[in-house]
Amino acid sequence: MQYNSFNSQLTLFQKLKNFDFILLTCILLLGIISAFSMYSTDGGEILFHSKSHIIKFLIFFPMMIGLSFFHIKAWHFFSYIFYAVILFFLFWVSLYGVKASGSQRWINLYFINLQPSELMKIAIITCLAKYYHRLGFEKVNTLQSVMLVMIILILPIMLVISQPDLGTSILIAASGLVVIWLAGLNIKYFLYSFIIILISSPFVISLLKPYQKLRILTFLDPGRDPLGAGYQIIQSKIAVGSGGITGKGFLKGTQSYLEFLPEKHTDFIFTLFAEEHGLIGSLGLLLIYIIIIYRVLKIGSISRSYFAKLFCYGFGSSIFFYVAVNMSMVLGMLPIVGSPLPIMSYGGSSMLATMIGFAIVMSAKINHKQLIS
Repeated sequence: MQYNSFNSQLTLFQKLKNFDFILLTCILLLGIISAFSMYSTDGGEILFHSKSHIIKFLIFFPMMIGLSFFHIKAWHFFSYIFYAVILFFLFWVSLYGVKASGSQRWINLYFINLQPSELMKIAIITCLAKYYHRLGFEKVNTLQSVMLVMIILILPIMLVISQPDLGTSILIAASGLVVIWLAGLNIKYFLYSFIIILISSPFVISLLKPYQKLRILTFLDPGRDPLGAGYQIIQSKIAVGSGGITGKGFLKGTQSYLEFLPEKHTDFIFTLFAEEHGLIGSLGLLLIYIIIIYRVLKIGSISRSYFAKLFCYGFGSSIFFYVAVNMSMVLGMLPIVGSPLPIMSYGGSSMLATMIGFAIVMSAKINHKQLIS
């Protein structure tokens, strides 16, 4: 297939006119809020985390806009290749990856430590969306189709679990299962899978790393080890609660500045934000995410391409999972699983993956009248 076949008949002005500027504004606003939050994590100075986070956003946001001009047919065409490349990276990480804090999750690319598991959250959606686009609804529930889809989904999950990274593997599974569900897979397969998981759960728990078992026990009873395993979640709850209705004010979060709150630039960035800006600020941040999810789903609803529909619905659902898991985690409603808050949390790979996802969504919006054969 020639690249020229990916070009639409739309002029540059028409493409710009077709942009979803509400979605674009929300992403930019989220990036600005994240920059101030990261500045706060560094104690009101431009230090390593804030500088790195701001630079990456200034690179990835324009990159997202540029990638949006790729025709949706191009994203469809390269979906399998994208999945295969990221799967290869996951194999590479398992053999030669960079180790840190007991995990082997990164590839050193010198300008960035790439975490392929974050990119797999997007790759799995594009791969399954293309597969079902080409398959046809009448073949969705055939045994051959179900087995192939399970292989596509389970392979990256097992590689990510082995890193070990249980949280990311769960989110990859959730992203893939949403697409499978939307494609029309019979509910009986989900029921069978649930029963199998339920029966095998004691065996699965026995395979968990000691720190993973400790996280589950700490979730059930944080007070059992308040100065050890339960320290993070206890301090997180104190910080969120101390923010009250209006918050303590920008750069005035005592839990953060007195270093009671660990990992505040990554998984617990929402805790810092809630302490400084209170319930009102937290609801405002949540509203931005709700608008983003709504716009992504709306773009899916107006797209004529089945591939674009499945991707937008899958990606929109994934953002919901990421936000829900992260916020529930820092509020003590779920075990700590290491799930970043999209764009807000520090992490180049997470931001890169999220921006690629938004680029595909924006491409779907620009070319929403286009069909893919």
